[in-house]
Amino acid sequence: MSKTVSLVWFRADLRLSDHPALAAAAHAGAVVPVFVWAPDEEGKWPPGAASRWWQRQSLRSLDTALRRLGSRLILARGPTVPALLRLAGQCGARALFFNRRYEPAARKVEVQLTAAAEAAGLRVAIFNSALLYEPGQLVAAAGQPYRRFTPFWHSLCAAPEPPRPLPAPDRLQPPRRWPEFCSLEELGFSADTELDARLSQFWQPGEAGAETRLGIFLRERLAGYPSRRNLPAQDGTSRLSPHLHFGEISPRRVWHAVRRHSDALPGAQVFLRELAWREFAYHFLIHFPHTPEAPLDSAFTRLRTRRSASQLVAWQQGVTGYPLVDAGMRELLTTGWMHNRVRMVVASFLTKHLLQDWQDGARWFWERLVDADLANNTLNWQWVAGCGADTTPYFRIFNPVLQARRFDPAGEYVRRWVPELAALDSRWIHRPWQALPQALAAAGVKLGRTYPRPIVDHNAARARALAAFAALRRVGKR
Repeated sequence: MSKTVSLVWFRADLRLSDHPALAAAAHAGAVVPVFVWAPDEEGKWPPGAASRWWQRQSLRSLDTALRRLGSRLILARGPTVPALLRLAGQCGARALFFNRRYEPAARKVEVQLTAAAEAAGLRVAIFNSALLYEPGQLVAAAGQPYRRFTPFWHSLCAAPEPPRPLPAPDRLQPPRRWPEFCSLEELGFSADTELDARLSQFWQPGEAGAETRLGIFLRERLAGYPSRRNLPAQDGTSRLSPHLHFGEISPRRVWHAVRRHSDALPGAQVFLRELAWREFAYHFLIHFPHTPEAPLDSAFTRLRTRRSASQLVAWQQGVTGYPLVDAGMRELLTTGWMHNRVRMVVASFLTKHLLQDWQDGARWFWERLVDADLANNTLNWQWVAGCGADTTPYFRIFNPVLQARRFDPAGEYVRRWVPELAALDSRWIHRPWQALPQALAAAGVKLGRTYPRPIVDHNAARARALAAFAALRRVGKR
């Protein structure tokens, strides 16, 4: 008996397990898995260089996995709507299945595609695969969105347990005829030898890599997660963020895997709260879609920021003269990732010590992070800058020296990423400008030559930032 041929549009869900759209299509009949490359449809946020590298590797991994099931991944160039309608006609598809995305530009494409596909006689089915709960399931009183995380977390904890993850299909029925397709190179995913050599030392994109990373975290890191997650010199975090962003593993898979340990390991509950913060970021983006470009608190459009190109470049390149800040920015340039504690410090330094626009930092992260995620990038930058949801108080200005002493006491993290300071005594490693001349000489450090002097004085920068925020508050009260 003939069964329906269905297109499955892969997007930010590059996996086979817990893939509701794929599972539904496989149950209905023959499946044509499709990925459409359409960066122009991402609005102001097309994938950055690190994201493009990851996506290229992940698509190759997905195609390999699909071939093991008797299928393959069809690659096509956008625009998305005509590309999918053309592919549907070529293979005789009568249905279109896909999982939602929540970025404003992506949601716009979904609306257009649904209307066009249904007008062409295709049955359209859309699923949630990126979040623990459907958008709108967790809302405050009178259906209003949450603006603070703690009430959102309490609501999430009181909700029914997220659905169990779905298994991957054992086999996929191919269509009688495959549609036309492109190669990765034809789509513009040409290999970047330097980027590939560098990032492949640290990452294994793809569903198998995600499962490996989760297994290591559960076995080796979850027990010590509460105490080690803030120590950048230690490998104490999950590093699942890029796998979650590209959908190589689902949040439901991670939630239930960690939840099994919640009674025995206190770290499990701490980590689940972090996973809920990711959920909150999407809640924030869905309800306030303007925030990637503008602050949630519109008063911050009046904040008198400073536009220093030289200081912005110093921050970007990790030559600010503050070792912890420089270590974080160099880790980013090398690995495409940065420890979360250090992300907060470098973001605070840019927005408060340097009084630069938070959008400048968000753009730099977007281009260079392998886990560049619009919802999380937006929430976290606005949180540090003090202009978004559940923000850090405006007067909270991270002292990079005190933060370094607390979370990198022996200077191991700084020594790894700022090697010109590696021989400096631990007393001075986080404040070399205050080191005794003989200590600098013994370590081979020449301030202003082998390592820069601070581009701003902490006390003066802090006072300037507090004055700017105080002026903003005074204007808001008029």
